[in-house]
Amino acid sequence: MTAFFITATGTDVGKTYVAAGLIRHWRAAGRTVDALKPVASGFNPAAVDKSDTGVLLSALGRPLTPAEVDRVSPWRFAAPLSPDMAAERENLKIDFDAVVKHSRNAIAARKDTLLIEGIGGIMVPLTEKQTVLDWMAALGIPLVLVTGTYVGSMSHTLTCLDVLSRRGLTVKTIVVNNTPGSPVTFQNTVRTLSNFERNISMVGLQWQADTLPGARAFQAVAELLET
Repeated sequence: MTAFFITATGTDVGKTYVAAGLIRHWRAAGRTVDALKPVASGFNPAAVDKSDTGVLLSALGRPLTPAEVDRVSPWRFAAPLSPDMAAERENLKIDFDAVVKHSRNAIAARKDTLLIEGIGGIMVPLTEKQTVLDWMAALGIPLVLVTGTYVGSMSHTLTCLDVLSRRGLTVKTIVVNNTPGSPVTFQNTVRTLSNFERNISMVGLQWQADTLPGARAFQAVAELLET
């Protein structure tokens, strides 16, 4: 029984794509899997099916009911901003300790595999004092670091790895999603990153932001997580 935290070098690089793909792969293999995205910004209640929360619920085979949305994403905000800013727009503040407690409770209650999807990149602010990095450090579970092939991604990825290592966090695998329109392939990105990071396994995926992933495409990712 395992829990993983899915984080990224930045926003819109495919965390939800990776999470949904892993969910579908494990479910197809007969595994019991659950997922949370506790904090979500840019959330439109009139279009739940298009939200990250909705994509996760669909992958889990769960209904898009208010109760299920609340269970997966208790902290939801309308503005597509960092969580601290999005909450402030609604005259709210995120209770960091409550986010950690919610995550820990889910980890303790899991039956098999649990995925916790973060928000944005590793240093996105949650409150005036805490970031996603602090959230991950409080949980201490293995990480999946998602990056892209956009120009600058290699610097962002290596910077993330340095910061995560300094906080004593374990990156189980790095997933390189092919950024649509990028002149760089995921094969070249993986090869270059491997010159600087030889201890963490990497896998590249052909990501299309508007396409739902098939379970079989994520077999390599799942195998790396299970070793």
